[in-house]
Amino acid sequence: MRTPSSPGEAERAEGPAVRIGALAPLTRPGWVEAGRHLLAGLELAVREVNDSGGIAGSPLELVVRDTAADPQKAAAAVDELARLGVAAVAGEYHSVVARAAAARADALGLPYLCSSAVLDALTEQPTERVARIAPAQSHGWRIYADFLLGAGHRRVAVAADPSVYWVSGTRILRDHLAPRGGTVVELDMRALTPAAVCDALVDHRATALLLLVGHPEPAVPLVKAVRHDRRLADVLIGAPAGQPEFNEWAAALGDDGAAIPFLSYRPEHLGPLGTRVETVLRERLGEAPSFVAFEGYDTVVVLADVLRTQGAGTAASWPGVVVEGTRGQIRFSRPPGISTWQWAWAPVRVVDRDPADPARFRTLHAG
Repeated sequence: MRTPSSPGEAERAEGPAVRIGALAPLTRPGWVEAGRHLLAGLELAVREVNDSGGIAGSPLELVVRDTAADPQKAAAAVDELARLGVAAVAGEYHSVVARAAAARADALGLPYLCSSAVLDALTEQPTERVARIAPAQSHGWRIYADFLLGAGHRRVAVAADPSVYWVSGTRILRDHLAPRGGTVVELDMRALTPAAVCDALVDHRATALLLLVGHPEPAVPLVKAVRHDRRLADVLIGAPAGQPEFNEWAAALGDDGAAIPFLSYRPEHLGPLGTRVETVLRERLGEAPSFVAFEGYDTVVVLADVLRTQGAGTAASWPGVVVEGTRGQIRFSRPPGISTWQWAWAPVRVVDRDPADPARFRTLHAG
């Protein structure tokens, strides 16, 4: 068990602790950097809740479990957290893992607030117990498709791994692009080498290649192959899922990792709360916090509000939430086609790393 509060911090609130289970990918093959940022945001918010008196005088405690991007491990963790008596489950970054966690939490009658996973079908059936902070994939990826169209890209190739998340993303892109004169060609990364992908891009006369694949493999060698193929000098590389957000991407690719547009779920300019939280998170992480860290912080802000107003036994009262998060006011509703309660919506931008200064992000399109 891992808790974020020191004994001194916990003593600021009296009474038995109110526990929240936290899921995050903290070991490979999960995206560890994303998990670290998510956890930093969760922990900071818990510390601040306790500094302000906790939940009705009781300290908030985070019980952290590593999912390692494994759906079965996540489901087992939810079972364990339920036995430990947590008031709710929070977190997770990988969509297929969050889906397994949501299904198990719903079956157990345990509220789950998903921080960062975007897959539309987070649960198979509509449920009152599950809510989400991150925008649904269909919302963000349509905005990304609008960016492609606005930039003149109508012959789009996707290099895709076999995953429900990537399949869903491809379908969203195709459904949005096709009525507007766009085409999407799928390149199966189970069968193609990076060199073969380059040849396919030439054959299909694609003007954009989207990376619907894992990091670092095969994303890093694929980017390097395309960047250094003279035939593809004018081909845009894109990564709608957000891989270039993290410093690990920049470290692995250097200059090759710049000018690759991705979806970012934070506004261009933060308000007072977001600015303050960004400063503290930067100190805790030793680097600029990603939007995933803000999602973690906002998750606890929401749960603390629900627990204070509704009590630990009724933490699924999502419609009554009205709180100020790091990226705007958070309310929950049920957008069409979404089976969970949803913040509709967090800010959505298409950004990239500036080739002249890869540490700086440029806004290319706003949803």
